[in-house]
Amino acid sequence: MADEKDPVQRAGTDGEDLYDVATWEQRTTLDRASAWLYGALATTARAIVVALSALIIIAQFAAAVGLVFVDRPVVALYVLLSVVPALGLAAFIWRADVTRREPLELLVVTFALGFLFAGFAAVVNTIGSGFFFGLAGEGSPGWLVVLAPALFFFLVVGPVEETVKWLAIRLYAYRSPRFDAVVDGAVYGAMAGLGFATVENALYIGREVLTTSQAASGVVLESVAIETAAVRTLAGPGHVIYSAIAGYYLGLAKFNQENRGPIVVKGLLIAAVVHAIYNTTVTNLADITGTLDVSAGLGFIAFVVLYDGALFYFLYRKLSAYQAAYVRTGASDARADDPDGEHPGEKSTATDRSGDGQ
Repeated sequence: MADEKDPVQRAGTDGEDLYDVATWEQRTTLDRASAWLYGALATTARAIVVALSALIIIAQFAAAVGLVFVDRPVVALYVLLSVVPALGLAAFIWRADVTRREPLELLVVTFALGFLFAGFAAVVNTIGSGFFFGLAGEGSPGWLVVLAPALFFFLVVGPVEETVKWLAIRLYAYRSPRFDAVVDGAVYGAMAGLGFATVENALYIGREVLTTSQAASGVVLESVAIETAAVRTLAGPGHVIYSAIAGYYLGLAKFNQENRGPIVVKGLLIAAVVHAIYNTTVTNLADITGTLDVSAGLGFIAFVVLYDGALFYFLYRKLSAYQAAYVRTGASDARADDPDGEHPGEKSTATDRSGDGQ
């Protein structure tokens, strides 16, 4: 617990000096040096993570996509168009934030981190796919052919991808004083998901064009790029929704420190499971639509619209509940009195509830 105290702390009087016995603050040169070194190590660790993720992304684009976007700039345009629905969804979530608008700097950095951290997920997914899909080799029973990919999605893809998007929020925006409301977590989660969807769409579309270019004309290549972009257009919004849900719970955890861990885990579990369900269903959709005598394309569109629509409604209900509480509790009035300050009205409310002002 954040307010837990040592027995000596609880029993000691206000005038008793318990420094380096049961309490601690920066007093000596060594204390200040230790605090500086801790901060430097934490900053360096974050910088190393970002630098490593950037190198991984650069390597992936160089190895898997090559000069596709340089040779065929129109492919880059298809990538941009493929993320328009995801961008629109992220903008809607941003507009649904009834508290102060989040600063552009934090939104851009969160987007960039979501973009970069996708490289970590790609590496882990590649390793995991080799193992799980190797279980369902030629001659494997039908149940294993279905189970192996499902295990891959539930144990690797869902948890890994949602965790790296969550880290894109946690590493920077979460630490800012401008992350000052639960609902901010959904906003930054949406931006992390948008960044992740952008790089994933770019890699998918680039790989398809590169693979087809070995034995295809320009007209065929453009057709392949358009078709792949259309599929990725439907896949992108899911990333925004899943990570916005996880981000909302991260915001809830920030302001409920006594239960921070379980709240974070709950958000990640929801995001990872719904992500894995989506991937598992899409993987087996051809068999499902074939059984129902429905075209694969129509079945895919119907599933994505219904599934993501239901999850978006779940998120929308949470955002709406927060909006209603924001008005009902008077928090909106306090924010209106001091839109850019320390919100004294909110602070006095917190003090009144605690009784002793601590």
